[in-house]
Amino acid sequence: MRSINAEDARARLEAGQAVLLDVREADEFARERIAGSCSTPLSGFDRLDPAVAEGRSVIVACRSGARTAMNAQRLLAKGFADVAVLDGGLDAWKRAGLPVQVDRRVPIDLIRQVQIVVGTMVLGGTLLALLVSPWFAIVPAFAGAGLLVAGTTGFCGMARMLRHAPWNRALFAPGP
Repeated sequence: MRSINAEDARARLEAGQAVLLDVREADEFARERIAGSCSTPLSGFDRLDPAVAEGRSVIVACRSGARTAMNAQRLLAKGFADVAVLDGGLDAWKRAGLPVQVDRRVPIDLIRQVQIVVGTMVLGGTLLALLVSPWFAIVPAFAGAGLLVAGTTGFCGMARMLRHAPWNRALFAPGP
């Protein structure tokens, strides 16, 4: 799988020679994206039709490049002919000083919300266990167990709960 730097990707996109597929999930894409990119989350890759490229090459991007590097082969297997990975992803695009569309009204992505809540639980529970009562050690233990379950099964109860938080309701509302 070949990679392409941000400047070369921009030139190919502006010339109409390529289409940019952003493989981040919808909540990440809604907050910040490269103008003209198509939201094609990894969770929907199996339904992706090669006709989306319309004879152009495909550039695949995520935040840092890690998700794309791991999954770009799936596009070749689906029949996409010319696929390149945006080296360094959206982060590299921004470091190159290239423009992005940002919607600050959209909440930060769900995984970062989970990290903030779990980090707060671990830090707060640990401090309470040290300063108030050792029984508060159950809070970081509970957070750790939740992370273990999420990592091994792919089910994250905290993310499911946060999807229903008032600030996330519009983003995760069922479609028409």
